[in-house]
Amino acid sequence: MATTEQTVHPDGRVELADPGVLADSAYANAELAPTRLPERTWTTYNYAALWMGMAHNIPSYLLASGLVAIGMNWLQAFVTITLGNLIVLVPLLLNSHAGTKYGIPFPVFARAFYGVRGANFPALLRAFIACGWFGIQTWIGGQAIYVIVGELFGKGWTEASAIGGHPWTMWLSFAFFWVLQMVLIFRGIEGLRRFENWAAPLVTVAFLALMIAILVKAGGLGPILDQPSKLGWDADFWKIFAPSLMGMIAFWATLSLNMPDFTRFGKGQRAQVWGQIIGLPTTMSFIALVSIITTSGTVLLYGSAIWDPVELTRRFENPVIVTIGLVMAILATMSCNVAANVVSPSYDFANALPRWLNFRTAGLLTGVIGILIQPWRLISDPSIYIFVWLSFYGGLLASVAGVLIAGYWVIDRTNLNLADLYRPGGRYWYAAGWNWRGVVATLLGSVLAVGGAYSNPGAGPFPQDGLIPFLKPLYDYSWAVGLVVGFLAYFVLTLTAPSRQSTATHAAPTY
Repeated sequence: MATTEQTVHPDGRVELADPGVLADSAYANAELAPTRLPERTWTTYNYAALWMGMAHNIPSYLLASGLVAIGMNWLQAFVTITLGNLIVLVPLLLNSHAGTKYGIPFPVFARAFYGVRGANFPALLRAFIACGWFGIQTWIGGQAIYVIVGELFGKGWTEASAIGGHPWTMWLSFAFFWVLQMVLIFRGIEGLRRFENWAAPLVTVAFLALMIAILVKAGGLGPILDQPSKLGWDADFWKIFAPSLMGMIAFWATLSLNMPDFTRFGKGQRAQVWGQIIGLPTTMSFIALVSIITTSGTVLLYGSAIWDPVELTRRFENPVIVTIGLVMAILATMSCNVAANVVSPSYDFANALPRWLNFRTAGLLTGVIGILIQPWRLISDPSIYIFVWLSFYGGLLASVAGVLIAGYWVIDRTNLNLADLYRPGGRYWYAAGWNWRGVVATLLGSVLAVGGAYSNPGAGPFPQDGLIPFLKPLYDYSWAVGLVVGFLAYFVLTLTAPSRQSTATHAAPTY
């Protein structure tokens, strides 16, 4: 939408003609304001490296190893993960467009469809899930430190007295790794970009080394690939394929919402699109293949699938190999955790309290909540990790993605008014700062997606017949249900109950 308040550049990127227009806004601060064009410097390599850093991490490894642990063979697990990442790439790229075009982070983008105040609803939902992920990654990094120190100091460290079911030395390692990440957060977004650029290749080398070591022990690739599936290709496989696929998609459902937090720094749409196409599917397929081969090898070597790479690394006798491997694991965890699970909630919390929180203080809040969520419980079992944690939150966030895609691409046709995203009484103020259509569409999509959440006996917190029994069949398709219902509900509500904003005449879309 062309106005005198914003400038449209030849490449389609938009910025405020006068950034000072936000000076008195209670809904803006330095982190939330649109990125100025000279500061939009991220290239295709930066985005590819970002995805390498975020994808090459232990929870990504656990996706594939978890599928092997529940009975899939290498081909079934690889196809499930690769398909899931190709599917999630679509909403991810659709929502990334606004970040590059307008230089805005996710919570500001969400204001266009939830209202200037109402955007806190999807933003905080996304933020608390990120806090859970931050805690999971920090626990894994703490485990790696615990094992490394144990290699140096022996049983006095690894067999220390237990507190809360874990040695006190494990808690100390967890705390140390938490502090280490807080230091990186306080270096800001540019410090993160530089860290990703050099950490990502090292992490790739570490995972390859672990796979090669297992291949040597197992006698090559042949014995591993010859292992039959415990599920076969009949009903037993297809029964878990759909929920497993939803879990694989949900793994990056968080980033499919908040990728504008990163694409706001892009040099152009081409840079972010190609960087993400190169970065996400290829790196996730690579780590999946490495994880599948490695975990399948543990079945041959140890009689059961060792799905945790930290635990697997401990099986090697050479302390130098163990230490190098786990140092790489620590780098992998930091690289992913700070990028994927701190940047977004930092913006989200700052959006809720822009006068009180900035990127650094909101990052500290993320770290504290990440501990309170008790992440050690979320990764205690592969079934809970995939079918409870991933499937449930995937359905919730998919409904938000549906609203954003319907609003931005279909209703507004990619045309937003930058200044009004920060202005009380403007186009996106709706009713007292809330657009009830976005909220209702999200709630409807979420209820249908996860209302039937169920767990097998002893394998999760939900009842066997589902929270809402008649919705149980939909839970196996939670992400798809949330996305479709959120999209259709917002589209229909906007057409049948239009506000004065949605009845405005829109210009043709620009790219």
